[in-house]
Amino acid sequence: MDDSVFAFFKRLADAPSPSGFEQPAQRVWREYVAPHVDEVGSDVLGNAWGVLRGPERPRVMLAGHVDEIGLMVQYIDDQGFLYFAAVGGVDPHLLPGQRVKVHARDGALLGVIGRKPIHLLEDEERKKVAKIKDLSIDIGARDRAEAEALVSVGDPVTSAVEMERLLGDRIVSRGLDDKMGSLVVAEVLRRLSARRTELRCSVYGVSTVQEELGLRGAKASAYGIDPDVGLCVEVTFATDHPGVDKKAIGDVQVGKGPVLSRGANINPNVFELLKASAAEAGIALQYEAAPRATGTDANVMQLNRSGVATALVEIPLRYMHTPAEVLSLADVNAAADLLVAFLLKIGPECDWVPR
Repeated sequence: MDDSVFAFFKRLADAPSPSGFEQPAQRVWREYVAPHVDEVGSDVLGNAWGVLRGPERPRVMLAGHVDEIGLMVQYIDDQGFLYFAAVGGVDPHLLPGQRVKVHARDGALLGVIGRKPIHLLEDEERKKVAKIKDLSIDIGARDRAEAEALVSVGDPVTSAVEMERLLGDRIVSRGLDDKMGSLVVAEVLRRLSARRTELRCSVYGVSTVQEELGLRGAKASAYGIDPDVGLCVEVTFATDHPGVDKKAIGDVQVGKGPVLSRGANINPNVFELLKASAAEAGIALQYEAAPRATGTDANVMQLNRSGVATALVEIPLRYMHTPAEVLSLADVNAAADLLVAFLLKIGPECDWVPR
């Protein structure tokens, strides 16, 4: 991944985007995509999209969701402490002791999620996971009035961490689920723009919203675009770290290439063309069984209108839904390469009906 793409990835990952509050990240996304597409825009839900117009049909929709899990201010007490609710699948184990940013009307405020010192905990308290309703954020306010002058009920909250490099090509950040997918969609549009004469379909790239709350943005986008093919770019559970049972989940390793999902949510013709595209381009793939409908944007794309031929391209991710998610930049780059190779094979002659 070259420096300019990494710089975009970092800006996107660092921008706050809890579900329902995605626009700081969407502004970054639209700015990056705009020079490379025929049209860029947003809808009333907050989805951002860019279009490379080829023939009217076939239409292909790429989706990667930009929303991240987070917290939301729910109550401010007389001492100025902020009580909160979870936005998406937040693990209460990880909250005490975290530094957070409260995204208030006049800018971000630093806060900490406090916990009674271990010296003062009773034996039973030490054994229990703190309940979210019992935790609070300390922004240093002296009382309710000082806190309410800066913070409102409903303000979103994110972990106060940014993207950083680990050894080799590994990075760590909050929100890689699924700002990685949003990045790949943008990068595919950029790469395809340099190969417009080879494109025989129209490509609609969407940075979707509210995935963590029920795939809401992709559902609206798919209805509006009415694609023939839908490709979701997501993360999946890496199983190459301690504590994960490969027999239950599968063998998925960071740095070993993108993952193709296989199951009822996946159109077999699209799956086979993705495999062939990877083989021709020399891209290593991994595979994942999906015996049920996937909990991704691919699910709602598939069920749009009279049905869409969908596939799911995933990146192995360690420590999902924590502030310290880890992935390989090589896997991300390979996913973009795969999608470009695939899209250049699509034309009016393609038949997606399983036979």
